[in-house]
Amino acid sequence: MATSTIEAVVATPREGKFNKNAARRVRVAGKIPAVVYGAGQDAVAVAVDPKVITKILHSDSGHNTIFDLNVEGSAVVKAMIVDWQHEPIKGHLLHIDLKRIAMDKMMTVSVPIQLVGVPAGVKSQGGILEHVMREVEVECLPNDIPSHLDVDVSGLELHGVIHVSDLPHSGSIKFLGDEHATVAHVTAIKEEVVAADAIVAAPVEPEVAKKGKTDAAAAAPAADAKDAKKK
Repeated sequence: MATSTIEAVVATPREGKFNKNAARRVRVAGKIPAVVYGAGQDAVAVAVDPKVITKILHSDSGHNTIFDLNVEGSAVVKAMIVDWQHEPIKGHLLHIDLKRIAMDKMMTVSVPIQLVGVPAGVKSQGGILEHVMREVEVECLPNDIPSHLDVDVSGLELHGVIHVSDLPHSGSIKFLGDEHATVAHVTAIKEEVVAADAIVAAPVEPEVAKKGKTDAAAAAPAADAKDAKKK
């Protein structure tokens, strides 16, 4: 199960208008605005500690972490982070969405795929490993959510492929989507073809220009001959 070492995330309900100015005041106070929804209950606007949320997102289970959520004035529930926004320049958290989790109901999550080992096709056959699919969508109960899926690629030879169907399967999780989709493969290194240096010939003066010069040179003596006869 994707659990967290954090005992609980404490959230303070927000009151009043929910606009940009209100959200800015929450951040100035050292918190970040958030919304809690799900489990058939009304959505609640709250403020939470960004350090606690960052710790969860950077944990091994990341956004799939299930934790206790304590909204002041309400009962403690299980929850997950389902969406978050970062400030594009400094990377500070701007807003998060939290979802209440019913532990007895199936849910859909994306689980990271980790490749283990160095493929034989890379070691001895000069290939390169391409990790095509980094997350896979699964359906399972909250207690069965894996923090990640390890895939051993050490036996993968040149042009070998790992598909979704090759991922570790169990009766507790169901893979969604195309099981023939490529997770990783070993491909040949594309050799760059270096073309031979082209021989650049010296520019040749156009024939028309040559002809013009020849005609002019021939015309000059003829003109001088005519002038001599006149004299």
